[in-house]
Amino acid sequence: MERLPGLRHTAGAYKVVARWTHHRVPRGLFARSLLIIIIPMLLLQAVVATVFMERHWQMVTRRLADAVTGDIAAIIDLIDATGDEYESEIISIATRDMGLRVAFEPGAKLPPPLPKPFFGLLDQVLAELISAKIGRPFWIDTLGDSRFVEIRIKLDDGILRIFARRSMTYASNTHIFILWMVGTSLVLIGIATLFLRGQIRPILKLTQAAEEFGKGHRSVVPYTPRGAIEIRRAGLAFILMRERIERQIEQRTTMLNGVSHDLRTILTRFKLQLALIGESPEVEALNLDIEEMQKMLQGYIDFARGDAEETTGTASLSALFRRQQEDFELSGKSLHYVVIGADDVAVRPNAFARLVANLASNAKRHAERLEITAEHGEKWLTVTFDDDGPGIAASMREEVFKPFLRLDNARNLDSSGTGLGLAIARDIARSHGGNVTLGDSPLGGLRAIINIPC
Repeated sequence: MERLPGLRHTAGAYKVVARWTHHRVPRGLFARSLLIIIIPMLLLQAVVATVFMERHWQMVTRRLADAVTGDIAAIIDLIDATGDEYESEIISIATRDMGLRVAFEPGAKLPPPLPKPFFGLLDQVLAELISAKIGRPFWIDTLGDSRFVEIRIKLDDGILRIFARRSMTYASNTHIFILWMVGTSLVLIGIATLFLRGQIRPILKLTQAAEEFGKGHRSVVPYTPRGAIEIRRAGLAFILMRERIERQIEQRTTMLNGVSHDLRTILTRFKLQLALIGESPEVEALNLDIEEMQKMLQGYIDFARGDAEETTGTASLSALFRRQQEDFELSGKSLHYVVIGADDVAVRPNAFARLVANLASNAKRHAERLEITAEHGEKWLTVTFDDDGPGIAASMREEVFKPFLRLDNARNLDSSGTGLGLAIARDIARSHGGNVTLGDSPLGGLRAIINIPC
């Protein structure tokens, strides 16, 4: 029980890290695949570079500095052993055989110590070796001249100045290893990017084909499965599913056309027989029943068909709204519309016109004023219908989309009695890949919103 607070703290920290990562890690499969390749490669390079710097580079630098320090110690021993008599010969030997530039300054003193550099491996190694091998006061400058390292040793009667080439004391070719490592990594990342792009492209094609099919669009170029075996299997499964759905839609449409033809024939026969009987109150009531049956039959067929067989085209938003505006004016009611963005939209024209007409006629039936706002953006088309009618209770705004549902209160959604007005509207919107939702209108009535991807 004592460990529970610690576990809760760990779980809370994990959630914070997970939330932070979720918002900053790329969402796309291509970017995430690249991260899966790049991050391990960077970690591997960091480990290799660290090991190289700590082991190989430091070891080579120490051995080079040790050799130079040994040469300097030998020169000092020779000077101490021979005195000033052979000083020039010793300096000449150091220059010719050891590659060192040596000068002796009698009576000079060591300058104050220089500040230690941030990355002072060479200074540290030289200081350790000089203290161990020579054991005299010294001064080191590894930054003054980029080509040479200056070392000053305090002798009994002066200062011995030694200039050694940096390459003699320092592993200066380390950048070659870094360049090779970075260059190779960039080449590998480029090759991996090309291969990943080739593997991601079939997935994007499959996604595009599924989106077009979901929106009811007919692709000009037929989809062909490509890529890895798993992606090909998913593509073939999508093609088979699409063919089954299209075959079922075709069979349903054929059946509905046959049923519609047979029922219309019978209703027409009824109307002819009633016309031969003559006019009477009973005959007039029967004619009204037949007209009601024809409306109900047409509503059922329209809902079941859903205009799935219609191809995608271009519809003018302002033309659709203007037609509804004229209809409102004939009824003595008001309709205003605003189109923001492009006027033309790629939809199934007849189905979209029916969608707009259903929502507009619903507002005309129950309200005196309707305002339509259409926003055509890059990704979505949003059409908002605001009226001043009685509205619909919030608890019933999803229920009214169910087929054959009618409201008994002030706002009956379908005067034809079928209860399919909003069901047909939502079915058309969803067949385009969008939806229809209801809400409260700022005019005091009902707000209907159409969202369709462009």
